[in-house]
Amino acid sequence: MQHAVGAPLPPPHGPGIGHVGRPYQAQHPGHAGPPPIPPPPPAPGQGPPPAAPGQAPQPPAPGQAPPAPGQAPGSGWSGTGPTPPAREAVGHTGHIQLPPGGPVPLPAQPAEPGTGGATLAVLLIGPAGAGKTTVAKLWAARRRVPTAHVSLDDVREWVRSGFADPQAGWNDHSEAQYRLARRTCGFAARNFLANGISCILDDAVFPDRPVVGLGGWKRHVGPGLLPVVLLPGLEIVLERNAARSGNRRLSDEEVARIHGRMAGWYGSGLPIIDNSTYDVETTARVLDDVLARSIASPPAW
Repeated sequence: MQHAVGAPLPPPHGPGIGHVGRPYQAQHPGHAGPPPIPPPPPAPGQGPPPAAPGQAPQPPAPGQAPPAPGQAPGSGWSGTGPTPPAREAVGHTGHIQLPPGGPVPLPAQPAEPGTGGATLAVLLIGPAGAGKTTVAKLWAARRRVPTAHVSLDDVREWVRSGFADPQAGWNDHSEAQYRLARRTCGFAARNFLANGISCILDDAVFPDRPVVGLGGWKRHVGPGLLPVVLLPGLEIVLERNAARSGNRRLSDEEVARIHGRMAGWYGSGLPIIDNSTYDVETTARVLDDVLARSIASPPAW
């Protein structure tokens, strides 16, 4: 870009450009411009000042080593100031290095009532309308140690175009999207746990599909995962499902079918909470007590 008269734009203000306190004067033809200001003499023990634009660099002072190749004269660490900071190591994000995924070990027994400050991974299982997400959010928020809540439905709904609506029934697309969501949730849980943050996941896992359900979660998170089943009565589940909206609201027939399949968890050895008569606060408190017992005596699954 040029002025209307054809002269080039002046360079920006900076050290060594023009007089201090006086505006820059463009070097038009026939205009000599202001005389240059001689640089001050270097202090004892210091190198020469940097050369002005268009000038040759000055030789180093007696007893001073010349600058390294590719290094500007006068730059670098002289040995009298603080050590320059080292560059951040490759593979770091911020100040925390994310470790690779791996099996989650069983948490240690807490030294106080409930789960205390134990870092643990929880899988809350239940049918649609059991209150899994609400209870998991409250339990995670009430703990005194950092705890994350990862909902399978929330992660699955990241899919926008081509979303497999559960109201349309089970098909190959919904199967693939549920598998992908479970792997994503498992990866997130491992990263939270590796950085000292507990994690609770919620999912409608069916007991008659162990490879897709518990077996998949065990592969994605590890054997230290603590599963708990939340299973209220059918009437409660139907009532809560009726209050839902969007694609999370299922037909009464589908809710009854899912609830009937969930009854297969009885006799499985997993802890089951019937929260038909509990409010959310009470259910979260009972969940913490059940998890404390699971830490002391992990269920076989």
